[in-house]
Amino acid sequence: MARLAKRALVPARLRSAVRGWFDSRYISLAEHRQDIKDALWEVQVLRREVTTLRAEVERLQARAAKAPAAPAGRTVDEARARRWDDAHRLATETASAMERVLQNEVLLWQAVDRAAAGRTPETAGTARPAEEGRTPGTAGTGRAAGTALDRSAGSAG
Repeated sequence: MARLAKRALVPARLRSAVRGWFDSRYISLAEHRQDIKDALWEVQVLRREVTTLRAEVERLQARAAKAPAAPAGRTVDEARARRWDDAHRLATETASAMERVLQNEVLLWQAVDRAAAGRTPETAGTARPAEEGRTPGTAGTGRAAGTALDRSAGSAG
């Protein structure tokens, strides 16, 4: 296909601006070559790491094959099972207690925000014109609406 080229007089400022724009959008061949060299170097480093990891896996598999096998019907003693159950129960209770604490903190901050805005809980549902588009309880606090704390307040009750 024939290449059609037209020459036109273009002011030097415009020409340099367009060249600068193109230069900022596209990388030079030298930069491209350097990027390729860097990528090849990274591939070689990763190849060496994979080889090292494979050797480590083979060494561990060989060591595991030499180790005596655990009995097939291994059971857990009752004391250990009770300790595990207690630890699980305590972790679950702690998580639910922390959830309640965070929900109460959110409710507290929402009340503080309402008080700072001069509103009562009864008028909290009606937004003032300057606060339209904001979530109730976040006006004037600098906190973003829809944060995790604000969302957890919805599950508070």
